[in-house]
Amino acid sequence: MIKINLAREGRAVRGAGAAPAAAAGVPAVSGGANLNNVIIATLAIIGLLAALGYWYWQKRERDERLETIELREAEAKKLESIIAEVEDYQRRKESLQNRIDLINQLKQNQKGPVRIMDQISRDLPDLVWLDNMTINSGRVAIAGRGLNPNAIALFIENVKNDPYFEEPTVGALTQVSQTPPVYSFDMNFAFTYTAKGAPADPATTSTAPTTTTVTATQ
Repeated sequence: MIKINLAREGRAVRGAGAAPAAAAGVPAVSGGANLNNVIIATLAIIGLLAALGYWYWQKRERDERLETIELREAEAKKLESIIAEVEDYQRRKESLQNRIDLINQLKQNQKGPVRIMDQISRDLPDLVWLDNMTINSGRVAIAGRGLNPNAIALFIENVKNDPYFEEPTVGALTQVSQTPPVYSFDMNFAFTYTAKGAPADPATTSTAPTTTTVTATQ
């Protein structure tokens, strides 16, 4: 007769089932730890890549700004050089224009007395001559002589009617010689470079010469 101890067999069966379960539990715990490590490493790599990308972007922005600043500084220096050249040209132009104006003024001043004397010579009749003529501050002073009062009166009338001369102021008429009879006279009057009633000409309108004196020699 065979006897079987069921209680002992049951314990053995439960013990055999518990051992595999325990053995299976160890790998489960180890696999979870590895997954966490992988996640952490991945996040660290992503953060590092993001930091490197941000640094590279900032560096590129800074380099572009520096390049822009350098270009603008180069353009500014170039413009400063151009401005200096323009200012130098303007100064030379003004200096040249001042010289031209001075030359024209001197020419006009030299032309003035010649023109006045030309007008007076046209107004001067026969039997009258001039001893002295002074041009000063827009006025002409004349001292002369004539062989008769009528010739002197004609000269005064011609000056009065001349479009470039104003009304003359006449001094005393004096006889200075008997044979032949000679009479001395003097007068003064204002003059202009533009004929009376004519429009002003900028080329001939200028200040009168300082002083010009013409003396006739006998």
